[in-house]
Amino acid sequence: MRVLALLLAFAVTGAQAETVRFITCPIYRDADAGKKSGCWLADDRATGKRYDVSQAPSKPDWNREVLVEGTIAQGGKEICGGIVLEPVRTSILPGACTRQMLPAENFTGRKFVLPKRNISPLSVKRDPPPPPYAARSFHLFFDFGQAFVIYQYDDYLLDEAVHWIRAAKPRAITVTGYAATSPAIVSGRTIAEDAAIARVRAAKIGEALVRLGIDRKIVTVKWQRDAAPIDVPEADGLAEASRRRVDIAVAF
Repeated sequence: MRVLALLLAFAVTGAQAETVRFITCPIYRDADAGKKSGCWLADDRATGKRYDVSQAPSKPDWNREVLVEGTIAQGGKEICGGIVLEPVRTSILPGACTRQMLPAENFTGRKFVLPKRNISPLSVKRDPPPPPYAARSFHLFFDFGQAFVIYQYDDYLLDEAVHWIRAAKPRAITVTGYAATSPAIVSGRTIAEDAAIARVRAAKIGEALVRLGIDRKIVTVKWQRDAAPIDVPEADGLAEASRRRVDIAVAF
């Protein structure tokens, strides 16, 4: 029995987390009578399953379709009435939706807590990261078709890069923007990003580095049409979402 239990434990811990990717209209559940703990839900029409996407760093717009990309949370408690996705990203798409709001129906929602990734302003004194310093890359990720830096997600990653660069004083920095231009079939439709968004992403991050105190003379901005997925902690295991990014490569 003990051997069987160990084998079962290994099978569970070694299994790959299940990911989902679909397009739908978002649903808002007014949990806790409107006291800021409402939930965002999303129905996968192909499977009929309802997911809780409340943990996404950028929230849906209930007037527009949303691209959902997430991992089914292990042991996630359904306090909103849907299978919990965490991590999860929700990208707002152009398609129109009819607003949908559900009552609490005894679902409590989740109280606000600070995100796992959070930052202090760069003006707050911090100890610099210790040497030695060597070539490395930082990565920022974007919603589908967007070039804005997401509050309390990408701004954390940008802050981390700037804090390290200020201490390391590198010789050169190359900022490369990417767009997910390879067509993909999601919920029965073909989606692909416009190649031009790669340039916009790169330009915005390059300018952000300069405005945050990095010498413009050492910053080179580039862009490419497409990128392979990358497996780094900041990508949260969402392979397709990791193709929509900017890389900040630091050289000495």
